[in-house]
Amino acid sequence: MMLAAASSVHTVRWANAFAARGHEVHLVSLQQPLPTLDDRIRVYPLAFRAGAGYLLNIRRLRQLVRSIRPEVINAHYATGYGTMARQVTDTPIVLNVWGSDVFAFPDKGLLHREWLKRNLLHADHIVSTSQVMADRVRTFTQRSIPVTVVPFGVDTTRFTPAGPAQERSAVVIGTVKALEPVYGIDLLIKAFSSAMDQHPELDLRLRITGAGSQREALMELVQQRRIADRVTFVGPLAHDQVPEELQRLDVFAALSRSESFGVAVVEAQSCGLPVVVSNVGGLPEVVLADRTGFIVPAEDHRAAAAKLVQLATSHSLRRSLGEAGRAHVLQHFDWTHCVDRMIAVLEATAQHRPVA
Repeated sequence: MMLAAASSVHTVRWANAFAARGHEVHLVSLQQPLPTLDDRIRVYPLAFRAGAGYLLNIRRLRQLVRSIRPEVINAHYATGYGTMARQVTDTPIVLNVWGSDVFAFPDKGLLHREWLKRNLLHADHIVSTSQVMADRVRTFTQRSIPVTVVPFGVDTTRFTPAGPAQERSAVVIGTVKALEPVYGIDLLIKAFSSAMDQHPELDLRLRITGAGSQREALMELVQQRRIADRVTFVGPLAHDQVPEELQRLDVFAALSRSESFGVAVVEAQSCGLPVVVSNVGGLPEVVLADRTGFIVPAEDHRAAAAKLVQLATSHSLRRSLGEAGRAHVLQHFDWTHCVDRMIAVLEATAQHRPVA
C-alpha cells in the first residue's frame, strides 16, 4: 500500500515501477491521480482534502488497511502522509522523506518539530533521496531508525543526449525548474546577464522552463537587464516533454538556494549536458566537481557567470563534461537500479529483516 500524492509525477513513477515488477499496488491518496498512472494500480481516493484531511481521513485509512491487509505500507512525505501512517500500528511502514518535510516544516516551531519527530520514529525504515537529507533525518531519530538513500533516478533510455546537431553559433543555456525563489532563477538571470556584459562577443541564449509565482518578477528582471531578446520563457512542460527540451540546450544551470536532491540536474546530465549548480543541499552529491560540471558558491551569480563563460567558449569542455555526466548517471542514477533498491527496502521491511 502506498500513501502518497497521486498527482505527483514521482509517486506515479514509483507506483508504476512496482506494478511493472509484478507487485500488487494499492494507492491511497488525497489527490486525484495523473492520467499516466498504470491501470493495474488500485486507487482509493480519500474524501477529505489536504490540511485537516490528513487527520480526518485516518478512520478510512484504518478501514482500508484492515480490508486490504498489505504486507508493507510505503508513505511518501513525512508530514502529511507520515501523520496518517503513524496511526497504523500493525503493518510495517517505510517512510520516504522528500525535502521540505524535514528541512522546512520542523523549523516552523517546537510543535512542528515534535510532530515530525514522532512521525519519523513511528516508521520501521526511512528512505531519503540524498545523503544530506538522510543526515538531517538522523538529527531527529538519533539513528534509532534505519535510513537508506535511494535517489529518484532517471530513465536513461528517455533522457538521452541529442543526436547530431545542426550547426549553430549560439550557445544555449537553460534550466527546468519551478519559478519560485528557492530555485534561484533570478540568480541565473543575473549570471547570464553578467556573462553577456563581460563578453558581448558571445552569442548566448537563455531558456527558462517552468511555471511559478515569480514569473512576472523574473520577466521584469529580464527587461531591467535589457536581455529580453536573448531570453525565452518556455512555460511549464509535462514530464515526458522534458527530454526534448533538454536536448535543445548546451549547458544546464541550477543555482538553487535550497535543494534536497536535484533530479533535474541528474536528468540534464543523463542528456549529456555539462551543468553549473550551487553548493547547496543534495546538488554536490549528484555532480562530480570539475568532471561533470561546476559547483559554485550559493548566491554568487558572478561565480556562476564565470563558469558559464568558460563553458560557452569551449565546445570541447562542454563535450567532455557532458560525456562524463552521462556516464556518471548511468552508473549511479539509472532508474532501474533505483527501483531495485527501493523494492529491496520494502521487501526487507515487510519481512522484518535488515536491508542487504
